[in-house]
Parts: sequence; structure tokens; C-alpha cells
Amino acid sequence: MADLVLGPVLRHIGDTDATIWVETSEPCTVHVLGSSEHTWTVAGHHYALVTVRDLEPGSVTPYEVDLDGRVVWPPVGVASPLIRTAEDDPEDLVLAFGSCRVASESAEPTAVLGKDALVAYAQRMRSLPVDEWPDALLLLGDQVYADELSEEMKRRVGERHDLSEPPGDQVRDFEEYTWLYSRSWSEDNVRWLLSNVPTSMIFDDHDVHDDWNTSYSWRREMEASAWWEERIVGALASYWIYQHLGNLAPSELDEDPLYDRVRNCAGDAEPILRAFASGADEEADGSPGVRWSYRRDFGPVRLLVIDSRCGRVLAPDRRDMVSDPEFDWIEEQTDGDYDHLLIGTSLPWLLPRTMHDLEAWDEKLASGARGDRWARWAEKLRRAADLEHWAAFRDSFERLARLLLDVAAGRRAETSGCAPATICVLSGDVHHAYAARVRFATPTAGTVYQLTCSPLHNHVPAAVRVAFRAAWGRKAERVVRLLLGPVTAVPETSFSWSKMAGPSFGNQIATLRTRGRVAHLTIERSVDTASGPHLFETVTDLPLTTGERPPEIPTSRAASRPSR
Repeated sequence: MADLVLGPVLRHIGDTDATIWVETSEPCTVHVLGSSEHTWTVAGHHYALVTVRDLEPGSVTPYEVDLDGRVVWPPVGVASPLIRTAEDDPEDLVLAFGSCRVASESAEPTAVLGKDALVAYAQRMRSLPVDEWPDALLLLGDQVYADELSEEMKRRVGERHDLSEPPGDQVRDFEEYTWLYSRSWSEDNVRWLLSNVPTSMIFDDHDVHDDWNTSYSWRREMEASAWWEERIVGALASYWIYQHLGNLAPSELDEDPLYDRVRNCAGDAEPILRAFASGADEEADGSPGVRWSYRRDFGPVRLLVIDSRCGRVLAPDRRDMVSDPEFDWIEEQTDGDYDHLLIGTSLPWLLPRTMHDLEAWDEKLASGARGDRWARWAEKLRRAADLEHWAAFRDSFERLARLLLDVAAGRRAETSGCAPATICVLSGDVHHAYAARVRFATPTAGTVYQLTCSPLHNHVPAAVRVAFRAAWGRKAERVVRLLLGPVTAVPETSFSWSKMAGPSFGNQIATLRTRGRVAHLTIERSVDTASGPHLFETVTDLPLTTGERPPEIPTSRAASRPSR
């Protein structure tokens, strides 16, 4: 008799359809609201992504998960999760986002990590009316930490491998990745949240390995090791199952040849996914790529999520954050009329200017601008200090800048001069939160922002906090340029940016609210000792549209806002 191992996880939501992901203990047929899907098997694990169709736009529908005629979710005494479809012409959007979450078994704060912001968000949601829940959740990387294991995970991995051998106390293969996802998504509050809020995801380095695809030489070292192939195959195969599939709309799933092969495989589909994952990893070496980037529309708000990890091109004479074919696709997705464009990318496009200059300078030095000796030193610095954001991929950084300038100026719109009100780059990774505003040489109708929120649940050392606070200062920017200049000139940028809010630290989650052409950002930090509606303190409350009032919030939602 099949049981539910993990899920249900509510993924894509349209105005008349939805997808629900599950993992089961045995092969079975999964039923949700009259729709059914037989599980498919990978390495002895069983999965299904059920597409529910013919829902009413703007409806709220309770659902249950039935395996072979037996209801297995929700548990007795727990209310049924809900599918809230989009309206035909929605007025507003409430999108929560964040990244970098170290999972723990308990909802209680820990001495080192503090209160999990995603757990706290779910706990607060439980006390609110349904119409005050967020419309969607965007997780911007590091949903699992393959290279930083809990003591329990170290013990389990150690039962299968000798941890004294490379890569040490880290996961090695697909099976161990399934343990990470189970740990990350099994906590009661998180499981409840994921069953009720449609969630989009993208990976970052710790989903695979610290410094993943940081440089050409890094890849050569990994590929020469005895353990890397099994690691990357397990990472990308599990990511495709647990995260990527649910990012796709039902129409995209219907046209996906890999999903069709796996879904209809008569036996275990592990060989199919192994070949796919191995090939996907080779894109960085110039092989034909796999597009992990995707697009979702929420009425007049367009979300375009960019893969800034696996799709990199790394060659001795070329460094691109995204391959040319994928960047062409990204540019095409910005065509059209919409009120707000959200660019999701795990790595911030804009860093504190001091850090940006250091990364751009290091990339130039590592390319050989001052000879091989300096290049080797710069490569060591790049890995040690994680100097691998968009700033360290200058051509891609400027190409994205040109694209966002075109969007902000209305040059990608179907209706002449109809620029979106805001273009917001949403990111995580850097373990602090901030908002920065872009200023191009020529004024634009739309305003461009970098909005960064991290971590959901992780530790930020005091030294890192001091460094990031200092990095935002003009004095630090001048000093760093003065120090770096004699070695090699710091590359200039085609535009400028300035901090609007932050930096703030601790376990944080951001909420972006739009209504029509008005947009507003809130960043909240979890409070270890609080309860009920006071699980958070607000650290950023920022209107993104000049001269406009923030989107109206129902009275009960406004009353539930935590105190500062």
C-alpha cells in the first residue's frame, strides 16, 4: 500500500489549472480533484506531477491527495490545502521571496541559526484569512546544502561512504540528494506552506557545490576528480525532479520531450535522467545547453527567472553568465506590455559598489591582463572570496544592463512607449538584504531596482556583517579603487546605482506587492522569542513607485503587520 513520502507541493498556478507534486513510497496512481497521474520511478523513488484542469478563474478550491483510492493527505484534523487560481484580470500580486535556507527538524530557533524565516512565515499565515496569504513564493537558490551537512546527515552519509575520502562529509549521489530534499520539505509548517502557496524555484551553488562553475580552471579540477561526475549527475537529476518540473506550466510540460520519456518509461527512468544530467553539466564547456530559465506571468506582472549557475559558458578565452542562445530567449521574453517585470536570479546583478569593483577587477586580472602569475593569484582570490557574481562576468553584466534599459525605456513594448512602471531584479545568495536603484545616463519611464533578500535560515558571521556594511560606503569605494588601480584598472560600468534600503542581517523574507502600476517592498526579519502575529520585525518598508501610495492592504492584513 502506497504512502505519501513528501508533498503535496503546489507548484504552477494558472487561471484554470494547477500542478501538484508528490513523492510516494510505491508505484501508484495519484488522484487530485478528479485528475489522476501514475507515478514514474527514478532510482527506486516514485514521483508524480498531477495537473488539475478546468478550474474556475479566481476560485479557492480545497483538495485532497488520493493514492490508489485512499486519501493520504491532509492528515486527520488538518484542514485541506487550497488551490487559489488566478483571476482573468487580477488587480494585484503579493509575491514572497528569499533564499539560502538551512533546514532543521524543529520549528524552534536554534542557538546558531536562530528562527527559520520560512517557518515563521508559515506560522503567521496559519493565523490569517486566506485572502491575506501571498499569491506566490519564489525561492532563489540554496534550497538544500549539499556541501554543508547537519550532524544527522553526516552520520547517514558516513554509513555509505568513507568520509575521510574526497569530497569529505558531503553528499555524493542522487540517493543522498533525496535525503536532503526530504529534510528540507518535511518540517510541518514548511510542508503546510508548500501545499498551499504556489512556489517557483531556481538553484544556486550550495544546491550543488560551493563555487559551482566559478571558472574554467575550477571545472577542470572538478572534472579530473573521482567523485564529481556522480555528484553533478545526482544534483541535476534531483533538481529536475524536485524543483525544475514544477516551474513549468502544463502547456510546457505537454511539449517537454524529456518529461514525456521519463513519465512514460516502463521501468526505472534513472538511465534517462543520468544521461540528461551529465549532458546538462557540459553546457559550461560549450555543449548544447539545457534551458533552466523560465517565465511565469501573473496578470500584468511578468516573472522571468534566469539560471545564473548551470548555463554559464567557461572557456579559456570566454566567460558568460548565460549562453548566447539562452540570453536570446531571455530577451525575447521581455517583449510585450506589462506593468512590472521581475527578473529572478539567484546571484545579485548589483552588489555594493565596492564589491562590484573588486569582482570586476579580479575577473580582468584572472584573464591574464597582468600575466600568468597575477592570473593564478586572482583565481585563488576568486574562489576564496566567492568573487563570481554578475560583476565577475562583465560582458553578461552589461548585456543585462542594455536589456533592462531597453525595457525601462519602453523599447521592448508592443504598444509604443508603454514601459513597465518597475523592473525589479530579485536575488539572494549574499546573506544580507538591501534595495538599490539604477540610474542610466538617459532618464527612463520605468524604474530599475536590485532587490536582494537572504538568508531565510543561515548564520551570518559578525565579520561578514561589518564587511557588507562598509562595502556600501562611498569612502570604501574610493579606497578600494585607489588600492586596486595601480595593479590594473577597475572596469567602468555604463550606469550607476545607489542603495535605497539596507543592508539588514538575520533570517529574512521579502514581500513584493503590486497593484496596477504601484509597487511596494517589505523585508521582515524573524524574531526568535516572538509568537503569533509578532514573529517578525520589519526592516525595510519601501515604496518602489515614486509619488504613489503603496498597494492597499485589507484591514486585517494591515493589523497583522509586525511592529518595527
